[in-house]
Amino acid sequence: MTGAGPVHAYLMAAGLGTRLYPLTGLTSKPMVPILNRPVMEHLLHLLRRHGVTEVAANLHYYPDRIRSYFGDGSGFGVDLRYNLEEQLLGTAGGADAFRAFLGDATFLVMSGDGLTDADLTAFLAAHRRSGGVATLAVKEVDDPSLYGVVVHDDHGRVTGFQEKPSREEARSNLCNCGIYAFEPEVFDYIAPGAFVDWAHDVFPALLGDGRPFHVWRLESYWNDVGNIEQYRIGNFDALLGRVRLDVPGREVAPRVWVGEGTEIESGVRLEAPVLLGAGCLVESGAELVGPLIIGDGCVVESGAVLEGMIHWDGAKAGRDSRLAGSILGRHVVVRHGAVVHEDAVVGDRSEIAPHAQVEAGARVEPRSEICAGAQCGEDGAS
Repeated sequence: MTGAGPVHAYLMAAGLGTRLYPLTGLTSKPMVPILNRPVMEHLLHLLRRHGVTEVAANLHYYPDRIRSYFGDGSGFGVDLRYNLEEQLLGTAGGADAFRAFLGDATFLVMSGDGLTDADLTAFLAAHRRSGGVATLAVKEVDDPSLYGVVVHDDHGRVTGFQEKPSREEARSNLCNCGIYAFEPEVFDYIAPGAFVDWAHDVFPALLGDGRPFHVWRLESYWNDVGNIEQYRIGNFDALLGRVRLDVPGREVAPRVWVGEGTEIESGVRLEAPVLLGAGCLVESGAELVGPLIIGDGCVVESGAVLEGMIHWDGAKAGRDSRLAGSILGRHVVVRHGAVVHEDAVVGDRSEIAPHAQVEAGARVEPRSEICAGAQCGEDGAS
């Protein structure tokens, strides 16, 4: 029997995002930007589009930044409440704080850091048709060894799980997307105050008790933004329109979006697709070669060349600097003549001195200083 009340949602937003480090050195994973907006903001827009406006989120890592940005959710069309976990309680254990809020009707659970345009209306309808205690959104993947995969019978009923199996041993190529629909009785499997995980604890217990639960194949876009490469892919997929997101700014030319108050001087080379945030300055002689995402309040000085990269809010590319295929965190300063190479990631508030080199694949800690004439390698040392 499915709960008949309005659908509420719980966003799992307490994770550390360790595989995205150093981008998450000073930023919680739900606040990592996709198209210059936190990934959690895109999820709230998605929930609202499907009529889900009552939302809860658990917090742990840099919680104040999430609360100060989203507030009570009213600015995003939802009613948002929080619970701070002093000690992490797991993906399911965190839901216990919202037992009263979630526990009288069908409810949704989503990873607060996943990128998707899933049809949540169709997902909930499928869950209600199945009549089970839970439904898991799953997606076909090329390499199941990177994910937890779900095994089911001919009727879509879950029969087992495998955690990152080898390609040869995988019994399924359907990965668990971290998007769930539950009935209130799932709380029978969550001990109050205990560390409980959906995949490792709750789902095996449901199987052991013979409780029916099912899969729903997600045919639209999904990206777990699980590591640096997936983060890069997610941003560029969004820029290229492969996932339905709200693109901030005004489209001033085909696939070139510019935020309010941004100034692009004459003599700038722009090659789409490019997204420029609000309040930026791009000086004459600079070159911006897409796919390229530049955050709010950024400066690109004359002669700087930026190609195929992501530039978070407040970052600065100095005169005649060269940046290609890299990611800069918030308020990073790259001084004149410096070079940041392919797949390098520079943490928030770092400074790259004039003519310094950040080598391909480097990971630079937040608040680092890369000295003049230095070459920064993969370990971030100079």
